[in-house]
Amino acid sequence: MTRVRVYKGQRMIVLDGPEGVLRTIPMGLGFAPEGHKQFEGDGRTPEGSYVIDRRNPESLFHLSIGISYPNEADIAYAKAQGRSPGGDIFIHGGPRPGIDPTNKRDWTAGCIAVSDREIEDIYAMVKNGTPIDIYS
Repeated sequence: MTRVRVYKGQRMIVLDGPEGVLRTIPMGLGFAPEGHKQFEGDGRTPEGSYVIDRRNPESLFHLSIGISYPNEADIAYAKAQGRSPGGDIFIHGGPRPGIDPTNKRDWTAGCIAVSDREIEDIYAMVKNGTPIDIYS
């Protein structure tokens, strides 16, 4: 089974297979890339262990695969602060005009952005239920 590792500080996605690393892909992040996503609208990309839980072939950003954020701990923390944890975190393609995610620009609202060609490959390689670990 494929496994996904995301290294926010290195702006790198690593796709692992049973035999080791299959592919490394440069990426962009949310507009506030430091720290774990805590609240809706904070512009951060989550950190922690999640799973790929949905696919959107009709995404506004070419293609997208969903990340299971928020988990129970994320929800509990935000609720304790009287806030919403947010949601709809994806790996997607389709950067806005003039934005190149391989240039390490962080432009999403908390998602992980790659080129259209790269999301096509990820979409084909990563199935629902695939574990994804996101590190700072």
